[in-house]
Amino acid sequence: MMKSRTNHPIAVWSTAALTALVISLTPVGSYAAYAQTVTEVKGTVSTPAPASTAAAPGRNTTVPPLSEASKQSTRPNVLVIGTGGTIAGQSTDATSFQSYRAGTLAIEDMVGELPNKDKVADVTALQFGNSGSSAYTMEDLYDLSLTVDKALETYDSVVVTTGTDTMEEIAYFLDLTVQSGKPVVITGAMRPWTVIGSDAQANLYNAIKLAGSGRTASFGTVLMLNDTIHLARGVTKTNDYRTDTFETPMLGAVGYIDEENIRIYRAPLRATKADGEGKPVFDLSKISKADLAKVEIAVSYQQAGGGAIKGFVADGAKGIVTAGTGAGGISREMSAARKEAIEKGVVFVTTTRTGSGSVYGGGEGIISGDNLSPQQARILLLLSLSFTDDFNTIKGWFETYGTPEV
Repeated sequence: MMKSRTNHPIAVWSTAALTALVISLTPVGSYAAYAQTVTEVKGTVSTPAPASTAAAPGRNTTVPPLSEASKQSTRPNVLVIGTGGTIAGQSTDATSFQSYRAGTLAIEDMVGELPNKDKVADVTALQFGNSGSSAYTMEDLYDLSLTVDKALETYDSVVVTTGTDTMEEIAYFLDLTVQSGKPVVITGAMRPWTVIGSDAQANLYNAIKLAGSGRTASFGTVLMLNDTIHLARGVTKTNDYRTDTFETPMLGAVGYIDEENIRIYRAPLRATKADGEGKPVFDLSKISKADLAKVEIAVSYQQAGGGAIKGFVADGAKGIVTAGTGAGGISREMSAARKEAIEKGVVFVTTTRTGSGSVYGGGEGIISGDNLSPQQARILLLLSLSFTDDFNTIKGWFETYGTPEV
C-alpha cells in the first residue's frame, strides 16, 4: 500500500539563510574551531587555526532505523549518508561559484529541500561527517564502509555524498570493501548548494533515483554526477572546476540518466557472476583499523631523485605506487631506491602518470597496475597489504580486482 505524504517544498535559500545567521551569531573562537574540520575550500576564506589546536571531528556511524511507514511503503528505501564536500557548501553569496565553505550544510536539510523525491524513493539521511573529502583518513573510510554495509542490512540502497577532490579514491575504497550486492551510489557537486546554477540538487536527486531504481545492483559502487554513471574503478576527476569533470579514460561511462530514463550500456565483471561470487575479498569486519597498511605514491619526472622512496620507507611505508613516465618508467635514482626498498620487503606497483593507458610487466617485488590510476592503485595495494604480506597473493588480487577483464 502506497503511503500518502504531503510535501512542503522548502526554498533552497532557507538553509543558506539559517546557516549564515548561525555563523554571524557564533563567537569567533568557536567558528574557527568548527572551520578546522573543513579543508575542501575554494576562493578566499579565513585561515583555519593550527591543526594541533582542534580535536579530530567525530564520525556518526549510527544507522537510523526504518520508520514503520517506510516499512509499509512500496517505494524503495534509500539512505543518504552525508560526508560534506562542495555539495554541502555555503557560498559567500548567490553568485560565488568558487568562494564558499565546503561541508557546511546538513544532509538532512539538503534532502528535505529536494522536490518530488517521493516519486522515486523513501529517503532517510545520516550525517556521517561534514568535511572536505581530503580531510578523511583511511580509518574514517574504514568506518564509512562498515556503516554502508550495516545500512544495507535494512535499506534497499545507499547514496554517499562526498567532496569531489578525492571522490575517486573514496568510491574505489567502498567498491573494494562493501560486502553487500545492493546498490551503492556516490555523488557530489562542483558548485556549492547555495549558488545559482548549482549542480548539487540535480546530482543528489538523480543519485537517489539511480539508487532506488536498483539498476546497479551487483555493480559495486558507482558514481553519478552530471547525469552520467561511472563505475568506481577507473573513474577520475579531470578538471578542477567544470561540472563534467569525471571521466573514465579508455573505457568510458556505463550509463546516463535523462529524466525518467536510466540507461545502462555496460556492466562490470562482478555483475555477470552468480550471487555472492562477485563479493570483494576485502571484508573489513575481519581486520581492525590498526591493520590498515601505510602506502604512498612516488611520481617520476625528469631526473627524479630517489629521496621520496627512501623517505617513505623510513616513514614506515609497506607499499609504494610509482606514477611513472610513459608506460610506467622511472628515473635511474628512483629505480635504485626502489631496489633497496624491495630488499627491505616493500611492495611496489607501477602505474603511469599520463592519465590513460595500461602498464604491463612487473618483476621481483613489483606488480603492474594495468590501467589503474596511481591513486586508485594505492587503494588496492593498501587494502591488499592490510590483509596479507604474501606477494603472490597480492599480485593475484591485482590480476583480478585490479584488471577486471571480461
